Amino acid sequence: MKTLSLICSFFILLFTACKQSNAEASANKDMMRYAAVDSVAVEADDTAAYDSYSDTKVAAVSLNMPPKEIEETIETKIIKSGNLRFQTDDLEQTYSQIQSAVKKYKALVKNDSQENNDYQFSRSINIRIPNQHFDAFIADISKGVKYFDTKEISSQDVTEEYIDVASRIKTKKILEQRYLELLKKANKVSEMLEIEGELSDIREEIEAKEGRLRYLQNKVSMSTLDITFYKPVAQGGKATVSYGGRIGNAIVSGFNSISNFFIGLLGIWPVIVTLVVVFILIRKRFKRKNKKDVIEN
Repeated sequence: MKTLSLICSFFILLFTACKQSNAEASANKDMMRYAAVDSVAVEADDTAAYDSYSDTKVAAVSLNMPPKEIEETIETKIIKSGNLRFQTDDLEQTYSQIQSAVKKYKALVKNDSQENNDYQFSRSINIRIPNQHFDAFIADISKGVKYFDTKEISSQDVTEEYIDVASRIKTKKILEQRYLELLKKANKVSEMLEIEGELSDIREEIEAKEGRLRYLQNKVSMSTLDITFYKPVAQGGKATVSYGGRIGNAIVSGFNSISNFFIGLLGIWPVIVTLVVVFILIRKRFKRKNKKDVIEN
């Protein structure tokens, strides 16, 4: 009986120990599951962060600019130009009006030419005007103009090209700095020569892009305006030139013709010299022949 009690007690303890072991194993499994879930979550967050950075980097590369500069905004770049042609009753007054506008708006006259013929007297002026004063300048010189034979105003948006060129310059300069750092670390002559060759190409590209950027900046900051104004000449307008003046012009024209004739002769002097020599030889030959005939007779 005592032996039976001991056996029952042994099995009860064994069952209790197995149940406790199963509970611990279940708890360990739950802990491992939660740890795996946390690990997956962390990995997912890291992946999302990496993807976000990668997308930003790819966007930056596609625009040839660093990621932080993608959101950088640049004001609109507009190149303005115009062409005006109109009739006036007083050329000097119109010219004075244009000169006043040039001084008022700090413009610059690039070219000024006059043309007179039998039908009209005209004057053409090419002016560079600060972009912000372009419209006001046209309004000022248009005062008193009855109508325009030609009035062409154009605007060209170069913002996209300006941003592209500016971003490429920045990218090339960053690349230049990286090559300079590599050049400092280079130990072999071949490596130095190769890096210097790359630097030379990069600097040429930078200079070309900077030249294009300066050109765009100049065109944007200073607009171009071509102005032509004229005054018709009445029928028989040749009377505007006096008779004495016409005689003087004819004399000058004749003198110029004679001068051109002699200058043309100088251009063919070898031919003239050859003809003179041939003429002299032929003449001497005939003289000898005539003397011989006289002696024989």
